[in-house]
Amino acid sequence: MVRFMNYAGSRAYASHQAYVIVCGNEKGGSGKTTTAMHLLVALLNAGHRVASIDLDTRQLSLSRYIDNRNMWNRRMGLRMPMPNHFKLERAFSDSITENENTELARFQDILLQTEHGHDFILIDTPGHDSYVMRLAHSMADTLVTPINDSYIDFDVLARIDPATSEVVDISHYAKMVREARRHRRTVDNGLLDWVVVRNRISPGTSRNKENLSGSLRDLSMRLGCRLADGISERVVYRELFPIGMTALDEMNEHTLGTGPTLSHLAACQEVRALLSVLKLPIDDLGRRRARARKMWLQNSSKPAEDFGLLAD
Repeated sequence: MVRFMNYAGSRAYASHQAYVIVCGNEKGGSGKTTTAMHLLVALLNAGHRVASIDLDTRQLSLSRYIDNRNMWNRRMGLRMPMPNHFKLERAFSDSITENENTELARFQDILLQTEHGHDFILIDTPGHDSYVMRLAHSMADTLVTPINDSYIDFDVLARIDPATSEVVDISHYAKMVREARRHRRTVDNGLLDWVVVRNRISPGTSRNKENLSGSLRDLSMRLGCRLADGISERVVYRELFPIGMTALDEMNEHTLGTGPTLSHLAACQEVRALLSVLKLPIDDLGRRRARARKMWLQNSSKPAEDFGLLAD
């Protein structure tokens, strides 16, 4: 942990220009990569310079998604926008410590290539704890944590009382995010905006769904995270992965090879609704929010002015 803290503290957070978005969760199968890819396309469609970094050295799901997009562009003669993509190469040696040092150095090199030449950096993290994962979280301006609408996924965030569904303890991933938040604040007085995104929400009502909603509200109050509805369990998302497209891309017979369906349109609407809740500095309104937040942080440690209202 000391090595991680020293390295993160050596970076000039205040001078980096790119807004950093991290998609993180220590539970696989939560829709993290699908969410990350849709955020990438939203940023690209808005005309921003975007770098993407895949830290999952084993699965490389985001890298495969982007490779599929590139191949579909060539095959169909399309010009779908592409991010400047980097993937962390896995280190192989007999020493775990040496592997961690090598991967950390490679991540540092990627950051040096991306932090000043892009408007946004989006980082997709692996589903396990590591030094580079913790470093990525401490860099985040916005952390997006997708979870399936299930207590199995909720378990990486908190433990609950089985009788009341109240949160009784914070789990390992939530503790790591809380520590990353504290560290970020000490380094550059930055504020990590944490948004927990509920994916695959069932359309009907159920006791489990209502209980989970209450548990998430309790958790958001304890951890200071925001809640958002994400992507549903739609076949369309699985169909778009092999061709590297998203619900935000222009969908017609030329791009898809077939006409869009009502499911495509519904997917587009729910992704746009998620973007609205995330409040990223994509447009003028988002940039004004970001400036206001920065101003608040700069003055949060200063004593309040009384403007002459108090008696001498």
